[in-house]
Amino acid sequence: MDNTLKVKRVHVGVENNDPTMGVALWNGVPFCLTLERPWLDNKSSISCIPTGTYHCLRCSNSPDYAFGNSPQFGDTFQVYQVPGRSKILFHKGNIDDDTHGCILLGEQYQPLGDESAILSSKAAFNEFKKLTNGLDEFILIVQDVSGD
Repeated sequence: MDNTLKVKRVHVGVENNDPTMGVALWNGVPFCLTLERPWLDNKSSISCIPTGTYHCLRCSNSPDYAFGNSPQFGDTFQVYQVPGRSKILFHKGNIDDDTHGCILLGEQYQPLGDESAILSSKAAFNEFKKLTNGLDEFILIVQDVSGD
């Protein structure tokens, strides 16, 4: 196994309340869906991250989290090497406002009121934790659907 998470974005939001949605594949096998903020020039906390390849480190191994879990989201992973950004995490949530510039995991897309949302986030996050159990790091590749 190569311990790679690939996020294939099937829709890149271009304005507020238009989330970026994708499919997450672990070592080439799809396991859940993703929801991020729209593309707003990589602005901290309000934009999805740029496409590219990143190093992800378990928060308990990160100096940014004082080598402990995320105070808000517990045992998860931080995405490193994002230009001009820090503390980007994988975590549970349902709507664009829950992301804070991070990557939400879920099992289905469905509107919540008048907002696009990702549901069954707890189940997807638990699957992510199962897949990454025993790992301290992995590689993240973020691509738009038109990418290889």
